Amino acid sequence: MDRVALRGLRARGHHGVFPEEREEGQTFVVDLVLGLDTRPAAADDDLTKTVHYGVVAEEVVAVVEGEPVDLVETLAERIAQVCLKHEVVQEVEVCVHKPEAPITVPFDDVTVTINRSRA
Repeated sequence: MDRVALRGLRARGHHGVFPEEREEGQTFVVDLVLGLDTRPAAADDDLTKTVHYGVVAEEVVAVVEGEPVDLVETLAERIAQVCLKHEVVQEVEVCVHKPEAPITVPFDDVTVTINRSRA
């Protein structure tokens, strides 16, 4: 399985369990690793035979900016499902970063990483 990765997609979302998270929003960062067979696209030098990562990036940002959810886990699942709608994508790893999480001690980042596949 070949991999196409998008790292550091940023979008503002209103996800979280606390009212202030829903009202004020915060920046979420998403890393994706898409699993697919790139050989057909490479053989013909044809974008239509691979995943258009620009389109995927726009779709992922739309999910983050879209309907609020309580859990980062739910957000990651929604992102995975959007990625798997692309026919050539067989599997996806989604890592959602919540660097502004409401934690009372010093921290660098909070992440949730999931792996999903068609199988």
